[in-house]
Amino acid sequence: MNIIISNTSDKPIYQQLFEQISGQIIKGELPSNYSLPAIRTAAKELRISIITVKKAWEELERHGFIYTMAGKGCFVADLSKGEVTSLRNEMVNEKMEKDMEYYKELGLELNEIVDLIKKHY
Repeated sequence: MNIIISNTSDKPIYQQLFEQISGQIIKGELPSNYSLPAIRTAAKELRISIITVKKAWEELERHGFIYTMAGKGCFVADLSKGEVTSLRNEMVNEKMEKDMEYYKELGLELNEIVDLIKKHY
């Protein structure tokens, strides 16, 4: 598991953790039943608050990326290819909805948004 925390990002640290770990799960970099580090261990290694790591782990579990076994820790969920695709699409749709609202507030038309997406992709 490779995590990079940016203290200069506008994103909260728990969100950075969530996005990086969920991305690694979606891309298959973290296999099913992979054991995530204990919350205290992750917090110490990343030099962040235990509460922050706990919040990220809770978000991962709420979205179905991981599961918890009492006394044993948190593990990557055993997801089918269809479930991974569904989770990925759900995350993309959430992000795009927020982005589209912003672009509309700026007065961009659909064709302008598409052109900008193509340019940056």
